[in-house]
Amino acid sequence: MRLRWNIAAATIAVVAALLAGSAQAQTQALTKVRIGKAQAQNFAFLAADVGVAAGIFKKNGIDLEIANFGGDARLIQAMTADAIDIALGGGPTIAFEVKGAPMLAVAALADRPSTIMLVVAKDGPVKTEDDLKGRIVSVSTTGSLTYWLAQELSRSHGWGSDGIKIAPLGSSNAQAAALKTHQVDGVVTEASTILRLVEDGSGRILVHFGERIPDFHVHVVFARKTFIDANPDALRNFLKALLESVQYMRDHKDQTIELAMAVAEVSKSVATANYDEIVPVLSRTGRFDAKALDVLARSFVEMGSLPEKPDMSKLYTEAFLPKH
Repeated sequence: MRLRWNIAAATIAVVAALLAGSAQAQTQALTKVRIGKAQAQNFAFLAADVGVAAGIFKKNGIDLEIANFGGDARLIQAMTADAIDIALGGGPTIAFEVKGAPMLAVAALADRPSTIMLVVAKDGPVKTEDDLKGRIVSVSTTGSLTYWLAQELSRSHGWGSDGIKIAPLGSSNAQAAALKTHQVDGVVTEASTILRLVEDGSGRILVHFGERIPDFHVHVVFARKTFIDANPDALRNFLKALLESVQYMRDHKDQTIELAMAVAEVSKSVATANYDEIVPVLSRTGRFDAKALDVLARSFVEMGSLPEKPDMSKLYTEAFLPKH
């Protein structure tokens, strides 16, 4: 395990050097920003790693510290405990703001949920979507994006919200293990894990959620309210760097794929498939869409997270995004 970790660390270091190229950090005092990712392997969240490796955050005055969590609920726990300043999570996580989570949505990171799929065991009993009725499908946590997508799939077949039995199992690795041992019949999780299951022959993709829900904000950037108040300029610089990192991913496919292989520990074919699937839905501006926000508001009620649709205008701000 130690040898594997050392190899991974060395690989990331080499890729970082390649990504950095001629980028030079400005000689200015850096502001430390602690960021949490809802899932370590999620390709949409790779923008943080790319930005660090390419020197983009340092160029914008940010010393970024990255931590990974097993789902949105744990991400919010870290935010509430003042363990992180910024969170990269699922769109439905906005509902936690209404419940008192000390944060505010500050940017839309990705739109259609192309980062999320449903995979079933290749040798399992589920052959079509109709076979999912009454079956157990795992998600990360209750109230998360994957939880709502599984419910939405059940409702789309007329089975109600509980026609598919949903099992919150935490990290994507835990869910993959449960599928391989037939503890669950399907897994709703991020694309890197699913493509890896397909590659090793244990899984088969049944549902691409990006094809079903065109108006959505699958991933959103949140900032802790006390951080916003204390460090507004740091937040502006962070968001500027994050969007520059997304553009860097678009302009440097090969380097991004190499880094994805190291960070998510996937093969080149999986990283490439992930890139082609997800990069097109990453937001260029970070701005929110009214239709997508309305779908999110509806999801809060359907999940039982909130009794009624909230006033979404109070749950996000675009004040810290770059002016285009």
